[in-house]
Amino acid sequence: MVKRSWTGLQMRRRIRTVCQSLIGLVLIGAGGGQAFERHEVLEQMRERRPGNLEILLQRPERGGDYLIGMYALRKDQLDPFLRRYKIWQEWPDDLQITTETASCDPDQPIRVTRGKNVVFVRHLNPGGSMTVANREDHLVWWAACVPELAGVDPAGLQEKALSLGYSTLLVESEEILSSPMR
Repeated sequence: MVKRSWTGLQMRRRIRTVCQSLIGLVLIGAGGGQAFERHEVLEQMRERRPGNLEILLQRPERGGDYLIGMYALRKDQLDPFLRRYKIWQEWPDDLQITTETASCDPDQPIRVTRGKNVVFVRHLNPGGSMTVANREDHLVWWAACVPELAGVDPAGLQEKALSLGYSTLLVESEEILSSPMR
């Protein structure tokens, strides 16, 4: 018996290939010749939300609800400020699951997320001013760094941020880095 050691990238590629194959089978009816509607597949996925999904935000949108949740939160073994987690985002017509990272370092609080061909590095100011543009980033960051505050409106967390050593005076910014094509 040969024992294999898989890197994270290899494992993600394998999982993605298997998931795409399974979705393909579902869409063509797994031999029945009857194709499922996209909304039926999305509804089945919604019904199979992870049991430990912490819902951070749910709001009505045209055609249904938008939902963002977090699960599989883990602290990094080497860096005490680093967190890894999965984000579950539902739209009325789509579902996206991504793996993200957050730095809880009081000197450099960051959320790192991916787009299709880019990586977003968002430098945050916990306890600072809240806008429509940064609200979701702060919801995710607080859930990752202070899990007991998951889903709490970040606009009211200035005192908590100060008590945890965050200055609340940092300048927020975003870096957009191109990522290798998949």
